[in-house]
Amino acid sequence: MPLADFGVRLGAYLIDSLIVGVVTLIVALPVMIFVMIRVTRFAPEPTADDSGAAFGSVVVPVLLAEGALLVFMLICYYLYEVEMMYRSGQTLGKRLMKIRVVPVEPGRDLTRGMAAIRFLVQFPAAMVVPFFTYVDGLWQLWDEPYKQTLHDKAARTLVVKVSA
Repeated sequence: MPLADFGVRLGAYLIDSLIVGVVTLIVALPVMIFVMIRVTRFAPEPTADDSGAAFGSVVVPVLLAEGALLVFMLICYYLYEVEMMYRSGQTLGKRLMKIRVVPVEPGRDLTRGMAAIRFLVQFPAAMVVPFFTYVDGLWQLWDEPYKQTLHDKAARTLVVKVSA
């Protein structure tokens, strides 16, 4: 099967990011509005002698809400990427762009473990390592012979074009 090129893979990635981003936004927006209303309504007025209380009553709840939303986003990405990939080798973005993730070894089925490794390298690792997302995505431009990204290499997968 012919390998998927950079533009098609980027298009699928953008579609998938939009889908998960909208789901996350639907949950995140009301949560953050609630937290901000709650914090501003019940936060004590800062005084000259106790600025720490204002910090603890405003910043800490906002950071906790953001942390919870980050975990929620990772769970959404995991469910979307790994479970869809495990079932068919495709997410909605990949299906629209007519590409599929397959194991490097011919005849082998894509496992949930392979899909999970792709996810772990592509998303959580990129959150920790600066610029990793760019290096990972651009890696396919010079990789030979399979045009793999780093998350493909880690999972021993490649992305191919499909006819339907």
